[in-house]
Amino acid sequence: MTEIPAVLCIGGCRTQSAFHIPLQESQFLNDNQVLNKLINEPIDKSKTSILIEKSQHRLTLYYKKKPIKSYTVVFGKNSQGDKFYEGDYRTPEGILRIKDLYPHPKWSKFMWLDYPNTASWKKHLQEKTQGYINFFLPIGGEVGIHGVPQGSDEIIDKRENWTWGCPSLKNKDVDEIYEVVQKRTLVEILP
Repeated sequence: MTEIPAVLCIGGCRTQSAFHIPLQESQFLNDNQVLNKLINEPIDKSKTSILIEKSQHRLTLYYKKKPIKSYTVVFGKNSQGDKFYEGDYRTPEGILRIKDLYPHPKWSKFMWLDYPNTASWKKHLQEKTQGYINFFLPIGGEVGIHGVPQGSDEIIDKRENWTWGCPSLKNKDVDEIYEVVQKRTLVEILP
Protein backbone atom coordinates (compact mmCIF):
# COMPACT_ATOMS: atom_id res chain seq x y z
CA MET A 1 0.00 0.00 0.00
CA THR A 2 2.88 2.42 0.53
CA GLU A 3 3.65 2.39 -3.23
CA ILE A 4 0.26 3.85 -4.22
CA PRO A 5 0.93 7.36 -2.78
CA ALA A 6 4.43 7.34 -4.32
CA VAL A 7 3.04 6.46 -7.75
CA LEU A 8 0.30 9.08 -7.53
CA CYS A 9 2.66 11.86 -6.55
CA ILE A 10 2.18 14.51 -9.25
CA GLY A 11 4.16 17.55 -8.07
CA GLY A 12 7.01 18.12 -5.60
CA CYS A 13 7.91 14.44 -5.62
CA ARG A 14 11.23 13.10 -4.44
CA THR A 15 13.54 11.85 -7.18
CA GLN A 16 15.86 8.89 -6.98
CA SER A 17 19.43 9.78 -6.10
CA ALA A 18 22.38 8.55 -8.12
CA PHE A 19 24.04 5.37 -6.92
CA HIS A 20 27.24 5.23 -9.02
CA ILE A 21 30.03 7.67 -9.76
CA PRO A 22 30.44 7.55 -13.56
CA LEU A 23 33.80 7.16 -15.29
CA GLN A 24 35.30 10.12 -17.11
CA GLU A 25 33.68 10.93 -20.45
CA SER A 26 34.42 8.37 -23.19
CA GLN A 27 36.60 6.21 -20.89
CA PHE A 28 36.16 2.45 -21.17
CA LEU A 29 37.67 0.50 -18.29
CA ASN A 30 39.41 -2.87 -18.82
CA ASP A 31 37.29 -3.54 -21.89
CA ASN A 32 39.84 -5.98 -23.35
CA GLN A 33 40.30 -8.02 -20.17
CA VAL A 34 38.43 -11.04 -18.85
CA LEU A 35 36.14 -10.10 -15.97
CA ASN A 36 36.93 -12.98 -13.61
CA LYS A 37 40.63 -12.06 -13.76
CA LEU A 38 39.85 -8.49 -12.67
CA ILE A 39 38.19 -9.57 -9.41
CA ASN A 40 40.81 -11.49 -7.44
CA GLU A 41 38.44 -13.19 -5.02
CA PRO A 42 35.36 -15.39 -5.11
CA ILE A 43 32.65 -13.12 -6.52
CA ASP A 44 29.86 -12.17 -4.14
CA LYS A 45 26.98 -11.44 -6.54
CA SER A 46 25.26 -9.29 -3.92
CA LYS A 47 28.15 -6.80 -4.26
CA THR A 48 27.77 -6.21 -8.02
CA SER A 49 25.83 -3.38 -9.65
CA ILE A 50 25.57 -1.90 -13.14
CA LEU A 51 25.74 1.65 -14.46
CA ILE A 52 24.48 2.29 -17.99
CA GLU A 53 25.19 5.67 -19.59
CA LYS A 54 23.14 6.12 -22.74
CA SER A 55 25.06 9.17 -23.99
CA GLN A 56 28.35 7.25 -23.79
CA HIS A 57 27.01 3.89 -25.10
CA ARG A 58 28.69 2.47 -22.01
CA LEU A 59 27.71 -0.19 -19.48
CA THR A 60 30.07 -0.42 -16.51
CA LEU A 61 30.03 -3.29 -14.04
CA TYR A 62 30.74 -2.21 -10.46
CA TYR A 63 31.92 -4.48 -7.66
CA LYS A 64 31.74 -3.22 -4.10
CA LYS A 65 30.79 0.18 -5.59
CA LYS A 66 34.04 0.38 -7.61
CA PRO A 67 34.08 0.31 -11.43
CA ILE A 68 35.60 -2.93 -12.72
CA LYS A 69 34.92 -3.22 -16.45
CA SER A 70 33.08 -1.32 -19.22
CA TYR A 71 31.24 -2.64 -22.27
CA THR A 72 29.79 -1.01 -25.38
CA VAL A 73 25.98 -1.04 -25.23
CA VAL A 74 23.18 0.10 -27.56
CA PHE A 75 19.55 0.94 -26.88
CA GLY A 76 16.07 1.40 -28.25
CA LYS A 77 15.68 2.86 -31.75
CA ASN A 78 14.61 6.20 -30.19
CA SER A 79 17.55 6.58 -27.81
CA GLN A 80 16.91 10.17 -26.70
CA GLY A 81 14.96 10.64 -23.48
CA ASP A 82 13.32 8.42 -20.91
CA LYS A 83 10.77 5.69 -21.62
CA PHE A 84 7.22 6.81 -20.88
CA TYR A 85 4.98 4.36 -22.77
CA GLU A 86 4.91 1.10 -24.70
CA GLY A 87 6.04 1.54 -28.29
CA ASP A 88 8.11 4.73 -27.84
CA TYR A 89 11.30 2.70 -28.57
CA ARG A 90 13.09 4.40 -25.66
CA THR A 91 15.21 2.85 -22.95
CA PRO A 92 14.05 3.62 -19.40
CA GLU A 93 16.20 5.80 -17.14
CA GLY A 94 16.58 5.68 -13.38
CA ILE A 95 17.22 3.03 -10.76
CA LEU A 96 16.02 -0.44 -11.71
CA ARG A 97 16.73 -3.94 -10.46
CA ILE A 98 17.17 -7.28 -12.19
CA LYS A 99 13.88 -9.12 -11.85
CA ASP A 100 14.94 -12.43 -13.40
CA LEU A 101 17.69 -13.99 -15.53
CA TYR A 102 17.34 -16.67 -18.18
CA PRO A 103 18.79 -17.92 -21.48
CA HIS A 104 17.16 -16.35 -24.53
CA PRO A 105 16.70 -18.26 -27.80
CA LYS A 106 17.62 -15.27 -30.01
CA TRP A 107 19.90 -13.04 -27.89
CA SER A 108 22.03 -15.34 -25.72
CA LYS A 109 20.89 -14.29 -22.24
CA PHE A 110 18.17 -12.01 -20.86
CA MET A 111 18.45 -10.03 -17.62
CA TRP A 112 14.87 -8.88 -17.11
CA LEU A 113 14.59 -5.48 -15.41
CA ASP A 114 11.79 -4.42 -13.06
CA TYR A 115 10.40 -1.86 -15.51
CA PRO A 116 7.83 -0.60 -14.79
CA ASN A 117 8.61 0.06 -11.13
CA THR A 118 7.19 2.70 -8.78
CA ALA A 119 9.40 5.47 -10.20
CA SER A 120 8.57 4.67 -13.83
CA TRP A 121 4.83 4.50 -13.06
CA LYS A 122 5.12 7.92 -11.42
CA LYS A 123 6.82 9.40 -14.51
CA HIS A 124 4.29 7.72 -16.81
CA LEU A 125 1.35 9.19 -14.87
CA GLN A 126 2.98 12.64 -14.72
CA GLU A 127 3.37 12.64 -18.51
CA LYS A 128 -0.32 11.77 -18.87
CA THR A 129 -1.60 14.37 -16.39
CA GLN A 130 0.52 17.07 -18.04
CA GLY A 131 -0.86 16.12 -21.45
CA TYR A 132 2.47 15.04 -22.98
CA ILE A 133 1.25 11.54 -23.83
CA ASN A 134 -2.18 10.13 -24.65
CA PHE A 135 -4.05 9.03 -21.55
CA PHE A 136 -4.80 5.59 -23.02
CA LEU A 137 -1.19 4.62 -23.83
CA PRO A 138 0.07 1.68 -21.73
CA ILE A 139 3.38 1.93 -19.88
CA GLY A 140 4.89 -1.21 -21.44
CA GLY A 141 7.26 -3.74 -19.92
CA GLU A 142 9.55 -6.68 -20.63
CA VAL A 143 12.66 -4.52 -20.75
CA GLY A 144 15.92 -6.32 -20.14
CA ILE A 145 19.63 -6.40 -20.88
CA HIS A 146 20.36 -8.89 -23.67
CA GLY A 147 22.67 -9.84 -26.53
CA VAL A 148 22.25 -9.66 -30.30
CA PRO A 149 21.16 -12.19 -32.93
CA GLN A 150 23.96 -14.71 -33.58
CA GLY A 151 26.71 -13.21 -35.75
CA SER A 152 25.48 -9.62 -35.36
CA ASP A 153 28.21 -8.10 -33.19
CA GLU A 154 28.67 -5.32 -35.78
CA ILE A 155 25.42 -3.79 -34.48
CA ILE A 156 27.22 -3.09 -31.21
CA ASP A 157 30.52 -2.07 -32.86
CA LYS A 158 28.67 0.51 -34.99
CA ARG A 159 26.58 1.64 -31.98
CA GLU A 160 23.33 1.10 -33.88
CA ASN A 161 20.34 1.49 -31.57
CA TRP A 162 18.07 -1.32 -32.75
CA THR A 163 15.90 -2.63 -29.90
CA TRP A 164 12.38 -1.68 -28.77
CA GLY A 165 13.90 -0.22 -25.59
CA CYS A 166 16.27 -2.82 -24.14
CA PRO A 167 20.00 -2.29 -23.55
CA SER A 168 21.87 -4.70 -25.86
CA LEU A 169 25.48 -5.92 -25.83
CA LYS A 170 27.61 -8.43 -27.72
CA ASN A 171 26.68 -11.97 -26.70
CA LYS A 172 30.11 -12.68 -25.18
CA ASP A 173 29.72 -9.55 -23.04
CA VAL A 174 26.19 -10.33 -21.88
CA ASP A 175 27.34 -13.89 -21.07
CA GLU A 176 30.19 -12.53 -18.93
CA ILE A 177 27.95 -10.11 -16.98
CA TYR A 178 25.26 -12.77 -16.56
CA GLU A 179 27.65 -14.86 -14.45
CA VAL A 180 28.22 -12.16 -11.79
CA VAL A 181 24.72 -10.71 -11.27
CA GLN A 182 21.56 -12.05 -9.66
CA LYS A 183 17.94 -11.18 -9.00
CA ARG A 184 17.76 -7.76 -7.31
CA THR A 185 21.11 -6.54 -8.73
CA LEU A 186 20.87 -2.75 -9.01
CA VAL A 187 20.97 -1.27 -12.53
CA GLU A 188 21.23 2.51 -12.84
CA ILE A 189 20.48 3.98 -16.30
CA LEU A 190 21.54 7.56 -16.98
CA PRO A 191 20.71 9.73 -20.04
